Amino acid sequence: MSRVGSKIKEARLSLKMTEKQLAKKLGVSESFIKEVESGRKVVSESVMDKISKVLGKDLNDITMSFEAQVFEETLNEKENKKENKKTVEAVNDLWNDAFSSVLKTVPIYGYDMNKALGLRQMPIINNKIEGYSKDKVMFLQIEEDDMIGFRISKGDMAFGHITHEVENNAICLIEHGDKRYIRQIKRLDSSKLLLISNSNTLRTETVGVKDIKVLVRLDRVEIKL
Repeated sequence: MSRVGSKIKEARLSLKMTEKQLAKKLGVSESFIKEVESGRKVVSESVMDKISKVLGKDLNDITMSFEAQVFEETLNEKENKKENKKTVEAVNDLWNDAFSSVLKTVPIYGYDMNKALGLRQMPIINNKIEGYSKDKVMFLQIEEDDMIGFRISKGDMAFGHITHEVENNAICLIEHGDKRYIRQIKRLDSSKLLLISNSNTLRTETVGVKDIKVLVRLDRVEIKL
């Protein structure tokens, strides 16, 4: 029941008037009065004036109450929408947090490793990605065919992890002089390394351990078909 309806009903009952009697005096149906008092029907100002005259009570304050009620209901509706929006946002945040705990965005780099060329989502298992620290993994886009004999060709995508350690027989992105390229590393002794490439022909180069810098070790390669 609305405030307007309850006030009308209260005034009617104080005069010991039935809904039918009030309806007859107003020239409306009994169902109309029931709907007004129950709050299912909104009455105009002119109808309110008629009701006031019949009931012998100034009900102008009811109109004000009605307007206040509509205003209050509008505010409540807006608040409910805000609350619903907050709830949806909270649920989305929870889902984002949940997915962020099981997935990690991994960058794709070229040999210069300056700017990401793209991104990939990778699953996190035991707080690691494929056994490596989440912040150390990356994809490397192969830029040359100098390792095609190892089935690594231009355009392929290699998954690897950042490391500066020299590992025997590892295939790595290295920096040698002012150039970067992929090579297999074989340790000859404590101070010398053999760099191996294969662009259909096996080639080797002997360098000092301090002459190169290991940047990324390749763990696997996705072949481009």
